[in-house]
Amino acid sequence: MSRYRQMQVFEAVAQAGSLAAAARQLDLSTATIMRTIGALEARLNNALFERGPRGVSLSPAGEQFSASCRQILEQIVAAEHSAAGIHARPSGRLTVSLPMLMDQQVLMPIAVEYLATYNDVQLVTRASEEVPKLLEDGIDIALVVGNLPNSSGFAMPIGQVRPIVCGSPSYLATWGRPQSPGDLKAHRCVLTTAGGQQNEWRFRGDGTTRLVKPTPALTCTTQRAAIHAATLGQGLILCMSYEAHHELQSGLLVPVLGSFANHSLPVQLIYRDGRRAEARVRTFIDFATPRLRAHPALIG
Repeated sequence: MSRYRQMQVFEAVAQAGSLAAAARQLDLSTATIMRTIGALEARLNNALFERGPRGVSLSPAGEQFSASCRQILEQIVAAEHSAAGIHARPSGRLTVSLPMLMDQQVLMPIAVEYLATYNDVQLVTRASEEVPKLLEDGIDIALVVGNLPNSSGFAMPIGQVRPIVCGSPSYLATWGRPQSPGDLKAHRCVLTTAGGQQNEWRFRGDGTTRLVKPTPALTCTTQRAAIHAATLGQGLILCMSYEAHHELQSGLLVPVLGSFANHSLPVQLIYRDGRRAEARVRTFIDFATPRLRAHPALIG
């Protein structure tokens, strides 16, 4: 195997932290990945990875070698793309990951507009409760809510969202508006088991965090169903502001306890390769970023 290919295999393992994930990405067998890394380490007379029960991590020598490999490989890819004109004409499959309900409430009109402009791109959206691992999960771009680990790649700040408690006008007319978190003991609430959410609601006040365990009138397995139930007057619901954006904008739901809400969370687009990314990635970032920043659901 050529030195260039060895570097490709090494960097795929370094980024994924897993021999199996690198094998899937490169369409090679795990045995081939292991032999390639072994041959590279033998040629360099140095251990590049530290093996553990949860995968592999870079050794100190591997960290230095990875930085050099990444720069060399990026330069090669950029040169090939420039010669082939790949950056000039976006095409192919583009996979975008985003939180549950973000597609319905925020992204879809932007995605449709993007595809009308770049009709050689095939867009795939994946809604997930978890922050994806771009390389390992085969994700080109991810729209992420919350703080990111340092290894997430390139990040484009988009806006902010916040947790809110809300209820339908009919519910509030019957049961009244809670004035403090303690008032929730006298209210009906709609809960969800989606994403491993806890049945404790957190509120901020006087520099402390207060936990309230509401009594559920209804528990749903999805946040979409819970929000719909809340619009029908079944009780108060705790959700992220973007999850019920349409319902709040139309007046189907009304926010309460706003002065006790927890701090806003950042929203970011994350992706790999920066300006060296292929045209479908770069054009989507450039196209979607200003539209997302202007979206009222992401202003917080």
